[in-house]
Amino acid sequence: MILNLNQHVYVLRCVISARPRHQNADMAASTELRLTLCICFVFILGFSSVSALIEGLYCGTQSCYDVLGVSRDASKAEIGRAYRQLARRYHPDRYQPGESNDSRETSQQKFLLVATAYETLKDEELRKDYDYMLDHPEEYYSHYYTYYRRRLAPKVDVRIVILVTICAVSLFQYYSWWSSYTEAINYLMTVPKYRIQATELAKQQGLLNRNKEKGKNRRSKEEIREEEEQIIRDIIKNKIDIKGGYQKPNVSDILLCKIILFPYHLFTYVAWNFSWFYRFTIRREEYGDEERLYIIRKYMKMSQAQFDSLDNSLIETFLKQQLWIKENYETYREEQEEEMKMKMATDSRWKRYRRWMKSEGPGRITFADD
Repeated sequence: MILNLNQHVYVLRCVISARPRHQNADMAASTELRLTLCICFVFILGFSSVSALIEGLYCGTQSCYDVLGVSRDASKAEIGRAYRQLARRYHPDRYQPGESNDSRETSQQKFLLVATAYETLKDEELRKDYDYMLDHPEEYYSHYYTYYRRRLAPKVDVRIVILVTICAVSLFQYYSWWSSYTEAINYLMTVPKYRIQATELAKQQGLLNRNKEKGKNRRSKEEIREEEEQIIRDIIKNKIDIKGGYQKPNVSDILLCKIILFPYHLFTYVAWNFSWFYRFTIRREEYGDEERLYIIRKYMKMSQAQFDSLDNSLIETFLKQQLWIKENYETYREEQEEEMKMKMATDSRWKRYRRWMKSEGPGRITFADD
């Protein structure tokens, strides 16, 4: 039989109180010290002997097996059968005041307890945690953590949520890019320069020089005009290279593909940097045009798409001025800043803006005359 904390203290006090009365003061002090140490030991023993059934966890201070009336070796079928029998007995909708001595509130509480016991034992992982709690009652805080971790965990797998979110963002990206590309094509269709060039190409390819249709196959002028517009649109799409934010969307640029191809891009990036260090730092090789343009783009802090949108003549100017050399680029940047200042100083719109800022700027407060 296991004694509780009060019984342990009582036994110790009875044992020590039976000491001989003729002992001297030193022996009495030694006895009192032993009593104190024993009481501390009892306190530690009492707190370490935690009950396996914890209030607030699972079925509380009652065993879930006892609530359903099954043993710990019961199968799922036996647990389900016991739950259905008890549920029919304590279900609030089947309550009849004269059939049992329990009140409606008591029956409802028993039904909730039966449901909790069934939810605990029907799940294999949850039942495994519950059995572990019964076998290891001393791991008090660990049982709290395990219980609330499962209870507060999301019902849907987080990986599925992340995957659906990434797919939704990728679809939105592709739709947005395609809308921008369509908007650019619609704008180019209205520019006379590109429209005339596309019309000339269509005539050279024989797409617009068709014989007039006669008889039943004859189409209306609107149908012919729509076909010509579609032909001109297709030529503009195929012949004009749009770069930057309005370029034709590519599936490999969406978020989902980038995540999938991230290991490949990471390996390529590391290999490229290692090759750059080996070729141009160790072996001291000269830069090619591709490497020179890369250095210039890094100095200008431009993305690849922004740099590709520049005119070819301007890129040739960069190479002629040898802007991949740091000193040459700094000189070029200072010249561009001075040129911009001169343009702003001679620009009439900029002059009007400066006069407005000087006399009627946004921070100036004036009072109207009465």
